[in-house]
Amino acid sequence: MKAVIAIVFALVLCPSEELDFIKQTHFLTNSENVGITTDLSRAVQRVDPRFLSLTIDASLASDEKFMNLLGSPKIRALASALTPAFLRFGGTRQDFMVFTPQDVWFSKVPPAANLCDNIALPSWLEDKLKKEWVQQQILLKREDLQRKYKRVQFTEATVDQLYSFSNCSGVELIFGLNALLRTADNHWNSSNAQTLMHYCASRQYRMSWELGNEPNSYEKKAGIRINGFQLGEDFVHLRKIMSESRFYQNSGLYGPDVGQPRNHRIDILEGFLHSGSEAIDACTWHHYYVNGRDTSLEDFLDPKVLDTLTLKTEEVLQKVKQASPHKKVWLGETSSAYGGGALGLSDTFVAGFMWLDKLGLGAKLGLNVVMRQVFIGSGSYHLVDDNLDPLPDYWLSVLYKRLVGQQVLSVKAFGNYTLFHKRVRLYLHCTDKKSFTNGAVTLIAMNLNHKAVRVSVPAHMASSTVVAFVLESDQSGEEGLYSRSVKLNGEVLKMVDDTTLPDLKGVALPPSEHVQLPAYSLSFFVFSDVMAQACLSP
Repeated sequence: MKAVIAIVFALVLCPSEELDFIKQTHFLTNSENVGITTDLSRAVQRVDPRFLSLTIDASLASDEKFMNLLGSPKIRALASALTPAFLRFGGTRQDFMVFTPQDVWFSKVPPAANLCDNIALPSWLEDKLKKEWVQQQILLKREDLQRKYKRVQFTEATVDQLYSFSNCSGVELIFGLNALLRTADNHWNSSNAQTLMHYCASRQYRMSWELGNEPNSYEKKAGIRINGFQLGEDFVHLRKIMSESRFYQNSGLYGPDVGQPRNHRIDILEGFLHSGSEAIDACTWHHYYVNGRDTSLEDFLDPKVLDTLTLKTEEVLQKVKQASPHKKVWLGETSSAYGGGALGLSDTFVAGFMWLDKLGLGAKLGLNVVMRQVFIGSGSYHLVDDNLDPLPDYWLSVLYKRLVGQQVLSVKAFGNYTLFHKRVRLYLHCTDKKSFTNGAVTLIAMNLNHKAVRVSVPAHMASSTVVAFVLESDQSGEEGLYSRSVKLNGEVLKMVDDTTLPDLKGVALPPSEHVQLPAYSLSFFVFSDVMAQACLSP
């Protein structure tokens, strides 16, 4: 009875745009039910504060002029909203890039602190580069299909623009070095990397480093085979160079950025860990669910496809634990579909199910950082489109950053575990303390079904006020899954102007024994009053 009175009271006081949402959440009865149990007493995992991190594909530097897009005020504002985060610069083309400095870099240069005072990219130049970038991606796609990659020379201009972007946006740069520069006896030739690091140190560019990208595919891409043991020795060599640098001796080194285990073969990773595990600060590997060239909408909604992440992750975690028990494991590059993504799927609303489930499941399994391919770059799995406008996965990522904390809590569903119920994906974290009071928890809830679902919550959560953040396509039904626009609690999300994001406010709901998941929705429910023991600051 008290809950009914509270709902009526809320309906009287709430503004009209929130009424429909509250009615939907509390009064729909023609939906399936899923019950959950939770344990708020302890965390089962704890992730890095930069758990959701980003990549910029090295393809952006395939022609150095496109690096100037990183000077756009809009792109910097969008990146700033995703901090704290790492920013990895790498990918296939990092292993075909050679630093070719111009003579002028030996002259006196301004300190890094002044970089953010530079004049922003002029709008006319931004528009010109965006149009040309569309054409450049066609050439890059052709290279990928033919697996014939040209050597790319880059100068100080690429490094300066990249560091300016990361430094002024507040993300922490990780630069991927070329591992395909080899000596006659197939050891890594470090001379070019040392030249680059010397330049970066002279500019006081604080960053971390990687070496190579997906070494398991070097033979296909470049006709060069490197075994895991040799790769580990290459990392030891790089660590020695860093230790001898006054500026980079305490910087991070991450690798080996191997592709995901296939057919239970992870021999490169095993060999690498045997010789190089002590050189790295975290072990990185890559994961994609499907091939972007032949996947389907059904794959993006299939719980069996989503569950494949568990097997791959557990394989890697087991090997790392055996070789170096306390080493952190990162997804150093990941998205929905490999091969540049799936056009019309990886860049639309439906991609959010793979992305949010990977964040939830990855944290639960014990991954420490997950790096999204790609913030900006070639392909169709980007967070920001060719016009530098945010796509649905971008808004999802911002909400995750604001609402989901480091501590992972236990949540289990019960009831009739049919395919319908398997399409309801649930994860639970402490809430980020910058956004809500101490002791709050955030329920991450996904409904991959075509009709609504009600989640019944346990008594210790049912008495709490709930703040709901429900993302849906701007179009109803299955057609909406292909949309590039998203609604938050019924309102379409878009930038206020080029440097201002909307408020992204939640809707406060009165206490209830359930929360409602609309069809094809991605939701965050913050239970602000539960005072979870695991989430209280010591």
